[in-house]
Amino acid sequence: MKSANKKASKSSGKFSFLNTLHTEIPAIAQVTRAGQVKIQRKALKDTLEGVFNAGVAAAAAGERVKFPVIGTLVRKDVPARKAAKGVNPFTGEPMMIKARKESKKPRWSFPRNMKETFANKKHW
Repeated sequence: MKSANKKASKSSGKFSFLNTLHTEIPAIAQVTRAGQVKIQRKALKDTLEGVFNAGVAAAAAGERVKFPVIGTLVRKDVPARKAAKGVNPFTGEPMMIKARKESKKPRWSFPRNMKETFANKKHW
């Protein structure tokens, strides 16, 4: 399953959650004699987890990954900061602000309609 995830994401050069799912789901689906499509719960769970993990890996590599309905995952590069002197705003005492190494952190952004749903008090 992992090799198929990498193959699907590398073929177009950009990770697509829906395209990867579209290629993975038929591989786990089984057709009964009556013509019904059955998918085992564990196989579906493993497939979804694999596709989400592939999306996270693509975001960690610097790509902007969109997950339909739930949001977008992107890597943010946080620059280094030198140590500095500062003042505690509550006590007025001088203090040292620690230096910080540069880092890469995940950032999640939600779609506008989800933000509006949470902001509307009618839904509380």
